[in-house]
Amino acid sequence: MKKYCLAVDLVNNPEMIAEYEAYHKKIRPEIEKSIRDAGVTVMEIYRLENHLFMIMETEDDFSFERKAKMDAENEKVQEWEGLMWKYQQGLPSAKEGEKWMIMKKIFDMENGAE
Repeated sequence: MKKYCLAVDLVNNPEMIAEYEAYHKKIRPEIEKSIRDAGVTVMEIYRLENHLFMIMETEDDFSFERKAKMDAENEKVQEWEGLMWKYQQGLPSAKEGEKWMIMKKIFDMENGAE
């Protein structure tokens, strides 16, 4: 198992944030299937104000490159991603078109600093 933590911001608009959360109360089955098919076994998203934090646990052979390729070939995922861009905005250090950014692990109570 691998674990990744990612961050992105939402457009800072209470109505849009509420809409975004509503979409995530029960995501579309084909979106959940695509996530699982890519090797993601656990996905959780947390919000503080307009900041989102995602925890992903994956199978050992998971790769973001393979997931991106699978997503690019999936029309339903492309629809979903296009819709989510309405609500999401890149972090200040994000490159053009970049959304979720992998966070650096700096502390682990079990194993000390990384």
